[in-house]
Amino acid sequence: MVYTTASRTNTSQLSPEEAYLSYHDVRLTYEDIKCLKDDWLTDNVIAFWEEFLEREKLSAYPKAHIVLLRPSMSFLLMNTRDPLSLKSALPDFAKTSHIFMPVNDCRQVDVAEGGSHWSLLLVSVIDGVAFHYDSMGGHNVHEARVVSTRISQLLGKPLKFINLEDSPQQENGMDCGVYVCLLMQHLLIQRLLKAQAHDKISMSMRGKEVDAHGGRKQMLKVIDARRKEGERRRSRSHSPHPGSMSHQHSKSRSPPRIGVENEDD
Repeated sequence: MVYTTASRTNTSQLSPEEAYLSYHDVRLTYEDIKCLKDDWLTDNVIAFWEEFLEREKLSAYPKAHIVLLRPSMSFLLMNTRDPLSLKSALPDFAKTSHIFMPVNDCRQVDVAEGGSHWSLLLVSVIDGVAFHYDSMGGHNVHEARVVSTRISQLLGKPLKFINLEDSPQQENGMDCGVYVCLLMQHLLIQRLLKAQAHDKISMSMRGKEVDAHGGRKQMLKVIDARRKEGERRRSRSHSPHPGSMSHQHSKSRSPPRIGVENEDD
């Protein structure tokens, strides 16, 4: 299978699991990029988008105490009977005001990239409310309730669960992950970060239009821009002689990096 990219890499020789970009704590593969173009989003792509929002958007608001939990942690919470056993692996929620959590309907802990639907849970810790955004009616209501109960136990306080029935609805069977990413971005940037202290913030998405196709293009643009930046940084840090064996060896083994550019695989 051939993957086309903006770079001049000979993609016909790359496997789907070949790394495309290393961005801080997330390693995207060519398969992730292929899925982002026109398929069901992988955990990795959603984790990248959360990492991007944290590193390049949320970081500009040092007084904000908002947590974006990765899909893997939401999955572990949903499938554990003792959420307190995960406390050491989770952020300290003592000062947290809001928690974003992608929710997947996979209940088989031994199946990687399982499930068939993504939805978004936004926990307002300060209000004691868990808002659920599901782009396919109430498909993930049960799973979201379970995650809400688990996070309530971790927080040590009750949460009122609200399934927002006015959430924007997807038009096909593969855009749920894109909806999660775009709604997360909108709620984080347009609602929470732009709000003034003591403002009453509406969490309803009534009337909000989601352009899933445009969202995929936006996400790909962000990824490719970071990939190109990673390539520039790598070219500056390696040998000035492109034909040298050390240069070719390093370039062939590691993907463009942002965050840990100078480490070797």
